[in-house]
Amino acid sequence: MTTPDIAARRALVACVALMVGTLTLTACGGDADASDKGGGKDSPKTSTAKIAISAKDGATDASVNATGVKVSDGTLTDVKMTVSGSAQAVPGAISADGHSWKPKQRLELGTKYQIAARAKDAEGRPAAANAIFSTVSSASSFIGTYTPDNGSTVGVGMPVSFTFNKSISDKKAVQSHITVNSSSGQQVVGHWFGDRRLDFRPREYWKAGSKVTMKIDLDHVQGAQGLYGVQKKTVSFTVGRSQVSTVDANTQTMTVVRDGQTLKSVPISAGSPEHTTYNGQMVISEKFTQTRMNGSTVGFGGEYDIPDVPHAMRLTASGTFIHGNYWYNKGNPPFGRQGTSHGCVGLADVQGAQGDTSAKWFFDNTLIGDVVIVKNSPDTTVSPDNGLNGWNMSWSAWTAGSAV
Repeated sequence: MTTPDIAARRALVACVALMVGTLTLTACGGDADASDKGGGKDSPKTSTAKIAISAKDGATDASVNATGVKVSDGTLTDVKMTVSGSAQAVPGAISADGHSWKPKQRLELGTKYQIAARAKDAEGRPAAANAIFSTVSSASSFIGTYTPDNGSTVGVGMPVSFTFNKSISDKKAVQSHITVNSSSGQQVVGHWFGDRRLDFRPREYWKAGSKVTMKIDLDHVQGAQGLYGVQKKTVSFTVGRSQVSTVDANTQTMTVVRDGQTLKSVPISAGSPEHTTYNGQMVISEKFTQTRMNGSTVGFGGEYDIPDVPHAMRLTASGTFIHGNYWYNKGNPPFGRQGTSHGCVGLADVQGAQGDTSAKWFFDNTLIGDVVIVKNSPDTTVSPDNGLNGWNMSWSAWTAGSAV
């Protein structure tokens, strides 16, 4: 039997328990509004700002180009990026609209970084995100050196040529992330020479005066197992006037034609009968006012070593040049008469690369990318991959070497 006192005590305990439960619920629920007659039934309001860091927390192959921070439904208030484990800050800037942040320069390969980002939504409520990650290492990345340079003006024969520092097995993935377009509307197709070189050219020489744009989007593109690209940029160059020079080994002359008009006929001395000059279409890839030519570097032993060859313009990777010659027999000049070189095309010149000479005239009137055609030599046609000389390949063979 329950006595009145016991019943009263039980009712009091139950009431207190109910009150404690109510207080606990209110405290955990938070965001109570004094004007809310519902007594704390609303759930708390959180920030609507959503921060996205491009590199995932814990990643070991983050991009060195595209790392950054973005926010939706809010604006960034602060972003700090440092080299992990140190106080070394990575400079960066929040965009004018407050929606993104990116570093001011490319990140280093194989380096661990951390990002702490803060933002707020339209009502001022804060949000935060953090990530610690490492960029792709040099061992697991590849780059392509390319020609021509951005902003350059080149001759009509200049291809776009990439040389990769590591072997590429997924050629389709790599080629599809490099696009080359010309304002002339010419179709441009890539061709692989082995697994480290990729050249692009149109069917015929570039149209004079056209602008060519190359977009490199290799950032994080897989070129082989465990091997990723780290380049992302746009390069453009201008094609200058059309100049094609034809060397006739029979007559030992070179005819220089610009925009369809003959500029000059120049006497030359091509390769000797023992050391003939390649036939074919060759593109000038380098120019040197003076350079050393040592026969031992191209398989001729100690036959010659000239420290100051003037007005030298490279035609092949194997060492064929068109260049000035000052060491010829002054009593019996070979130019226009006979071939006397070790395979190069020589023009009359003077030591020191000064003076009004045929070699200086041609040098001054030549662009990187101009074409020199050699014909009627007893030698073979130059290999398409010996220098920038893919023009010696038929269009069908060229396109057959494309991976896309």
